[in-house]
Amino acid sequence: MQNLKFSAIIPVYNRPDEVNELLESLTKQTFKDFEIIIVEDGSAIDCREVIKKYVDKLNIFYHFKQNSGPGQTRNFGATKAFGNYFIFFDSDCLIPEKYFEIVNNELSTNYVDAYGGPDAAHPSFTDIQKAISYSMTSFFTTGGIRGGKETMDKFHPRSFNMGFSKEVFEKTGGFSQMRFGEDVDMSLRILENGFKTQLFKEAFVFHKRRTDFKKFFKQIFNSGIARINLYKRHPKSLKIVHFLPAAFVLGTIFLCVLSIFCWYFILFLAIYCLLIFFDSLRKNKNLKVAFLSIIASFTQLFAYGTGFLLSFWRRIILRQDEFHAFRKNFYK
Repeated sequence: MQNLKFSAIIPVYNRPDEVNELLESLTKQTFKDFEIIIVEDGSAIDCREVIKKYVDKLNIFYHFKQNSGPGQTRNFGATKAFGNYFIFFDSDCLIPEKYFEIVNNELSTNYVDAYGGPDAAHPSFTDIQKAISYSMTSFFTTGGIRGGKETMDKFHPRSFNMGFSKEVFEKTGGFSQMRFGEDVDMSLRILENGFKTQLFKEAFVFHKRRTDFKKFFKQIFNSGIARINLYKRHPKSLKIVHFLPAAFVLGTIFLCVLSIFCWYFILFLAIYCLLIFFDSLRKNKNLKVAFLSIIASFTQLFAYGTGFLLSFWRRIILRQDEFHAFRKNFYK
């Protein structure tokens, strides 16, 4: 195997403060042989001044381009990279100091064409961010069908924490033009092209995600939409487990209607809330975060479920194409 040369590629859109925190975390890496490619995706508020603070601390390159979405922005960064192994982070991540050391050790001892890692909540995160992190990683929500665990038949890395070789990029053509779900689409095409993927459990990042429940709902709603769009591109990718949030939405509505006639039916939802509360309390040791975790979990499941149902209606029932079905969501 040739010597590994890492290029960290980070798409950015109107988030200079987040980029500053991300770059600060990268200055503390125990393994320092990597370059950083920052690609500004047509931001109105760019991070040029932030980059200047780190030119003497990091091997960093900055590029500005017209807005075209996260996938195409990552591809642009890959074409500017000098490394032979590309690592992708979202701009709202903090990178633990041993991240690159762990990845280098993993690839040096057991090389794979593509990998992904999990995410976690940093102690500095707000209570809402910790609650959102809980909902996105919990057994009681959809944590088991995301990028942090090896579930279903193949592991699908997610773009907030994934890496793949230059060979993968060249053979697959990189990320597609999907504006949401492009990372899962990329993972599926990596596997379809005969490459191997693997979860590096110790190579986690601290992922902030959204800062309030309204933004969080919008993000996960789009993920629900993307799941059907992915099915249209990759028919074998849709599993029964992907229907669960939609079933939760319909089931919750059904139970609420039944509770009008018999209040006992609401007990099912009350028990579910208690499970989330005490599980979050056990993990976070914080009463407020435990309470907010209930809100975050319902927000996540309803957002994904309603997005999934809307996309199912437009793409499957009405047979609209991706562009026209979701022009206002992604393509305006």
